[in-house]
Amino acid sequence: MGLFDKLGFGKKEEKLQEGLERTRTGFLDKIGKALVGKDRVDDEVLDDLEEILVTSDVGVKTTLEVIRRIEERVARDKFVSSNELQNILKEEITALLKDNESDRPAEFDAELQHKPHVIMVVGVNGVGKTTTIGKLSHMYKLAGKNVMLGAGDTFRAGAVEQLRIWSDRAGVALIQQGQGADPAAVAYDTVASAKSRGADVVLVDTAGRLHNRKALMDELGKIKRVMGKVVVGAPHEVLLVLDASTGQNALQQARAFSEVVDVTGLALTKLDGTAKGGIVIGISHEMSVPVKYVGVGEKIEDLHVFERAPFVQALFEKKIRTP
Repeated sequence: MGLFDKLGFGKKEEKLQEGLERTRTGFLDKIGKALVGKDRVDDEVLDDLEEILVTSDVGVKTTLEVIRRIEERVARDKFVSSNELQNILKEEITALLKDNESDRPAEFDAELQHKPHVIMVVGVNGVGKTTTIGKLSHMYKLAGKNVMLGAGDTFRAGAVEQLRIWSDRAGVALIQQGQGADPAAVAYDTVASAKSRGADVVLVDTAGRLHNRKALMDELGKIKRVMGKVVVGAPHEVLLVLDASTGQNALQQARAFSEVVDVTGLALTKLDGTAKGGIVIGISHEMSVPVKYVGVGEKIEDLHVFERAPFVQALFEKKIRTP
């Protein structure tokens, strides 16, 4: 039983299924139509499946890999019925999703190798970055962790105040210097304070000015360097927040940020408000980075640890099963 269930927030699997309703409905309906009158997987079925995956925002590169793997299975097994296709799809999609590394666990109650464990959070404006930081701090605190936040997005008007509201809501400490302050100085003070106070987890917000990539690269590089001077190896994670509802634009953002900084994990927001949930598969596979968290609602607890098998199962599950 995971932390989410222990804390009485309901059934995680049901919430995930609800969040993927729009994606799943389109995905399953299209597959069903492609298999009408078919008793085996042939070239026509594979062509239809390729189109379905691409239009579900899985992405061309990942789609071609899925099709290649299915073709190998068909060639090896000689005969694959259309009824077996969904199971094969689930297996291959699950295999493509990158798993978390042991030194960067996603579970909020997991043991961390560093103290403080420093997480730099990046992402363009409007994707839900500050909200995600607030939800993460809430969940870490509920798991018994001592959490601190750093208001490093000093460029965007209102960003510091927004993070202060979340810190109050989650009941965690916030280090801030106000709008226009040096982000690297805020990051340094945050990590130094966390070290002196014995904090377990530090979440540092950053600006999202992707349109000026050179300035962003310089700024993020400086932030990383100063945090590393306070705590060896910091930041231990670079979490990229993406809006799942933007589909392929989210993939473009992931590519751009990977050129600027070493992204170690992804958090996808607004998964419940889109039919483009397939982007989760494409981003994780193409960027070779694990999806750590998914947002499927507005409530403070509606940020879930991402698990490959339940996610893929939810894509194919036709209805929520309740006892």
